Amino acid sequence: MPTARFKDLCLDANDAPALADWWCTAMGYRRRDDGPDGGGSIPIEDPSGAGPLIWVNPVPEAKSLKNRMHLDVVGSTEELVALGATLVRPIGGDIEWDVLADPEGNEFCCFAPGD
Repeated sequence: MPTARFKDLCLDANDAPALADWWCTAMGYRRRDDGPDGGGSIPIEDPSGAGPLIWVNPVPEAKSLKNRMHLDVVGSTEELVALGATLVRPIGGDIEWDVLADPEGNEFCCFAPGD
């Protein structure tokens, strides 16, 4: 019997509504009807039920260091950059994916469809 099991993902944000909307647009997610909670956290979900629930949590401090955990997505780097992501590190050398950052600097890896 495991000690723990996976539940949800959480992203910190200075502007939680704006970042929740950005991830909804980028991933095809939608805000869940029961949010936000009393703390202002916004749950977003994959309408197909395939992806994990993501909580976008308001925090007062700005991101200052590299993420120790991150999301991996399959998609178009160019389209994500057009939505407001930043290309942090392109494919090449020792990596076969692009490293991007969302509008608040949360890093994620983008794999081309079919990878």
